[in-house]
Amino acid sequence: MPTSTHDRLVRLRDLILEERRCASQLDMDGLEKVTREKEEMINLLIYATELDPADRALAEQIRRENRRNAFLFRTTLGWIRETMEFFGKRTVTATYAADAGTIPAQVHGRLLSGKI
Repeated sequence: MPTSTHDRLVRLRDLILEERRCASQLDMDGLEKVTREKEEMINLLIYATELDPADRALAEQIRRENRRNAFLFRTTLGWIRETMEFFGKRTVTATYAADAGTIPAQVHGRLLSGKI
C-alpha cells in the first residue's frame, strides 16, 4: 500500500485507468475489485493536507481521467435505458372486435417478457 501522497496519487491514477479497462472489457469482477481499492485510496487521500506543486499536474490528470470514466458510465447507462425503453414499447397495435371497435391487445409491449 502506497504511503506518500505522491505514490497514492499515482496509484489512484492507475486504478482509474484500470477501472475503464475493466468496464470496456465487461470484467465485472475486476471492476468491483478496482472500485473498492479506488474508494480506499480516495479515503486515504482525504487526509492529505497539502499537495506538492509538483503533483498538481498528476492531480489534474486524475480529475480528467475520472471525468472521462464518469462520462463513459453515464453514456452507457443512457444507452441501456434507451434500449430497455425500446423493448418496453408496445409492439402490437390494438385489434378490432366484431363490432369494428378496438380492443386492447393482449401484448403489453414487453418483447423480453419471457412469454411466448
